[in-house]
Amino acid sequence: MTAPTATPVVVVVGAGLVGASIGCALTARGIPVHLRDQKPSHALVAAELGAGTVEPPVEHDVTLVVAAVPPNALPGVIRDALVRYPGATVTDVGSVKAGVLAALWDSGLELERYVGSHPMAGSQHSGPLTARADLFEDRTWVITPHRRSAPASVAAVAAMVQACRARQVIMDVDDHDAAVARVSHLPHLMSVLMAGHLNSVPAEHLVLAGQGLRDVTRVAGSDPELWEQILGANSAAVLLELRSVQDRLDRVIKAVESPGSGELQAQLCLGVEGTRRIPGKHGATQVAYTQVVVEIPDAPGALGRLFALVGDAGVNVEDISIEHDQVRQVGYLALSVAPDQAPGLTAAMTAHGWSVQP
Repeated sequence: MTAPTATPVVVVVGAGLVGASIGCALTARGIPVHLRDQKPSHALVAAELGAGTVEPPVEHDVTLVVAAVPPNALPGVIRDALVRYPGATVTDVGSVKAGVLAALWDSGLELERYVGSHPMAGSQHSGPLTARADLFEDRTWVITPHRRSAPASVAAVAAMVQACRARQVIMDVDDHDAAVARVSHLPHLMSVLMAGHLNSVPAEHLVLAGQGLRDVTRVAGSDPELWEQILGANSAAVLLELRSVQDRLDRVIKAVESPGSGELQAQLCLGVEGTRRIPGKHGATQVAYTQVVVEIPDAPGALGRLFALVGDAGVNVEDISIEHDQVRQVGYLALSVAPDQAPGLTAAMTAHGWSVQP
């Protein structure tokens, strides 16, 4: 295995959102990337976006192969890569690790060169046109070595993660699958449940929908075929989480049935407490920011003018969200800032003619 300090040559198999974004990130760092995809047109589009080249590499020159294909295809792609590229470390970016490792374990292949990984980044969109070189910046990327993994192979995957400017976390395979069931797969199903419920909601009621509903249902728009594979591969861990939520839902129902008992407030407070446990910016402890909500016209240049004013005011915006008015051609931009900066920002906005919501 070539040490990660040598000039790497990377093959990315699968030119969808994640694969093409890896290609863009590595190419931007001057690392040669060769793209393969079952659909050649996807590889061509990704190459045109700067994710690499579709020209086949010299197989013995390849130092790293990244399998970025749907879960059901991963074992076959990894086996092929271990055979085709005898000097390369092979990793994958699948969101479930134990099943893939189990399918490979008794294959007789050199699993010393295989190290699983999983970037905790993506979106409800798919395909190479959605790729971005900065997709992984400051995002967690889990590396899941197994007991046969060679240290040099782990180092090669870690070097790729660093080149993509992500934050490396090392986890056991089973611990990883339990964790993503809790923080990724279960939330996805909760979003699906809420979005599916909307099919029975009258259209005139949906007119009242605000940003909260859009936030809750956003990831439900993801590819159903892909998510069927992901959830099926991690079904045991996901079922444990679903049954836990089922028990909590029963308690919430009983609380709503007993207004004034204090139980409903207790459940709502548990929700607030849970949100505070989610790591904040750059993985730090979450801070209770203050929101300054500004009415912004739906017109070219409005956002640019607003953010220029924020910069002039010397305010650091920690997060943003926008809600669109259902009738007027305006939106409501919520700027999350440190509490001590909110009064000054509000005053600056008002002084320059912006309408700040109370």
